Amino acid sequence: MKYYAVIDTNVVLSALLSKNMDSATVKVLDAVFDGVIIPLYHQDILDEYDEVLHRERFHLREESIQKVLKAILQYGIEIFPQPTGTILVDMDDLIFYEVAMEKREDDAYLVTGNQKHYPLKDFIVTPAEMMAIIETTEQ
Repeated sequence: MKYYAVIDTNVVLSALLSKNMDSATVKVLDAVFDGVIIPLYHQDILDEYDEVLHRERFHLREESIQKVLKAILQYGIEIFPQPTGTILVDMDDLIFYEVAMEKREDDAYLVTGNQKHYPLKDFIVTPAEMMAIIETTEQ
């Protein structure tokens, strides 16, 4: 089964920084590379990934950053969402929410480590919850 998901920047960053290959964030990225999660993106999301992952304080290797960005482009689907009129705590997160909302008819998820930044909705999940959904339906 395939799952559509918008992956918040904090999940991508956590996965790249993690030393634990069994962490939920790493598993989410692995699911993208394995074709289980089809990432949904918009150019604004790619721009944020690029900007955040290149911050000096994270000391990420360019090779790792490019591998992730290329995978999102290669395996993902670009979405051009309609405005929802939703007001979020951090309006920079709106594009992630609106991309997920645009594909809700396909049961799209928004995977984030900052659920408090979004409305309380069942499709807005943590990386661990996303992996539990995948593991439950794959059995």
